[in-house]
Amino acid sequence: MRPIMLFEKMPPALKVMTGAVLISFSGVYVKFSHTGPTTTGFYRVFFGGMILYLLSLISKPASGRSLKTIWLFLTAGIFFALDLFAWHKSIHYTGPGLATILANFQVFFLALFGVIFMGERINIKLVMTIPIAVLGLFMVVGIEWNLLNTDYKNGVLLGLATAVCYTGYILTLRKIQSLRDSPSPIFTLSMVSFVTAIILAGLAWLQNESLNIPDLQTAFYLILYATFSQVLGWIFIINGLGSIRTSTAGLLLLLQPSLAFVWDILLFDKVTTAVSLTGTIITLGAIYLGSTSRTATDS
Repeated sequence: MRPIMLFEKMPPALKVMTGAVLISFSGVYVKFSHTGPTTTGFYRVFFGGMILYLLSLISKPASGRSLKTIWLFLTAGIFFALDLFAWHKSIHYTGPGLATILANFQVFFLALFGVIFMGERINIKLVMTIPIAVLGLFMVVGIEWNLLNTDYKNGVLLGLATAVCYTGYILTLRKIQSLRDSPSPIFTLSMVSFVTAIILAGLAWLQNESLNIPDLQTAFYLILYATFSQVLGWIFIINGLGSIRTSTAGLLLLLQPSLAFVWDILLFDKVTTAVSLTGTIITLGAIYLGSTSRTATDS
């Protein structure tokens, strides 16, 4: 009981920060695992789903077993499977740092969805941050796009595709939690994880990618990946987000892509120039401004 008591006494901001730090190592686990990108994603959600389901048994009753909820579980699982499929390939092509930064462009896709489909007003600050983020991105990947090799280009495009899929995943999770009989967040994440695992197993089969775990090192990192990225990281974040200002949450969550970029440099010898480093800072700043521009009234 002592760890639970310590968790409950943690300040909300510290919970969010801890979750962001834990998740920042996701790309590291992917790179250190000797499995294909799709297989790595499969074990993240398969192991993570089992842990989450066990945790859900001691939390809020499952409920939410309506046909609509089941369809939303399936929809969220499809989006998350495509998210992990694209992101893991992007990591292999560009490295965990850039792939994670690209995935965080979901901030802008969420805003665009809100304007087009939900009738939200266009926020001037948000409009200004988009070209700034794109400029920073070009500084990171290289202004001369035509000079980049094919794998690197594909990695960048897959990273942006990750952001689109992640947007759909977030919107679907929000819809589930808005239902009158919505299940607990932990139960929702467990069910979505299982759906995602089934889809990723199918994608691995279509690519002739083996689901075998080749060695103990890979098993170790896959378990770490599931435990810290799929389970603990998100439990910390979910429990802390509701009690802090939106601007603070946006800033703390930037620890994830920022640290992912740092781990890429320290652990994988990523070549970083002054221009690309400046571009990274500009892009992260734009993402932060974008994440807080639509919710000034929430602060």
